[in-house]
Amino acid sequence: MSKIEVVEVGPRDGFQSVKCAPPIATELKLDVIDQLVSAGVKHMEYTSFVSPKAIPQLADSKAVTEAVLKKYPGLDLFALVPNLRGAQNAYELGLRKVCYVVSLSKSHNKANINRTHEQSLDAYKEIRSAYPDLNIVVDLATTFGCPFEGKYNDPQAVVDFLKDYIDAGMTTCCLCDTIGIADPAQVKAVIGALKAAYPTLNLQVHFHDTRGLGMVNTMAAIESGITEVQSALGGLGGCPFAPGASGNLSTEDMIWMLNEMGYETGIEFSKVLAAAKYQASHIPGNYSGHHIHIEQETPCKF
Repeated sequence: MSKIEVVEVGPRDGFQSVKCAPPIATELKLDVIDQLVSAGVKHMEYTSFVSPKAIPQLADSKAVTEAVLKKYPGLDLFALVPNLRGAQNAYELGLRKVCYVVSLSKSHNKANINRTHEQSLDAYKEIRSAYPDLNIVVDLATTFGCPFEGKYNDPQAVVDFLKDYIDAGMTTCCLCDTIGIADPAQVKAVIGALKAAYPTLNLQVHFHDTRGLGMVNTMAAIESGITEVQSALGGLGGCPFAPGASGNLSTEDMIWMLNEMGYETGIEFSKVLAAAKYQASHIPGNYSGHHIHIEQETPCKF
């Protein structure tokens, strides 16, 4: 069967949601990242260059970036940047790949990053103009529905919205189910519409497990031809500006499924499970991963 590229986003999307004081130690974050790499993870969103006031847990983005770029020069590493200043900070540290977030929902875009759609597009163009050699993945939040506006049923709305970004030079877009409201039929319809409209656009998917559909929605995307899927270790995380959104799809659960089905992920389940258990035992948070609550060596009794 085909190869699936698993993109680990826990060190950014998971850690940003953790509420603890003092913040997670940089050394502990690097320990988790080391274990993920040891398990075979080759693609990772590891931090965010946002204001420490907005996301205190990621205030050490500079230190983490310096460490991972030095230790793992061959890995596909990237960070979230909200604006030109964030892109500048990342670029000056040597990072050449980032992600930039915009919401399909006008109201969520305002709540999440305090911008109108027009302002978000202008900021994206500003980054592209300043750093033409920077690889920018556009994360389209609330692709399938919004906590304020409800579920979206028209795939053409996604096609129409992304046209300005295509025209501005976007080559990769990650379709994000920010509140876990998508269903497999909707996923296939949106991906089908985008592939028909923009055949050269590289697509990724990022699902939340709010309604227990993260795995099946990911499989619907894979069956639609998607080969790059995002997940977070332990299922930790969720958008802090999306009321009702629970955790991300857990990496260890997804790796188990894909490996069992014969897909090539390059990630060793036992090692990624050990990393999830290590993280859960050292970092507090809302974990949705099923395997971290199961001792695999204990047989079931009926």
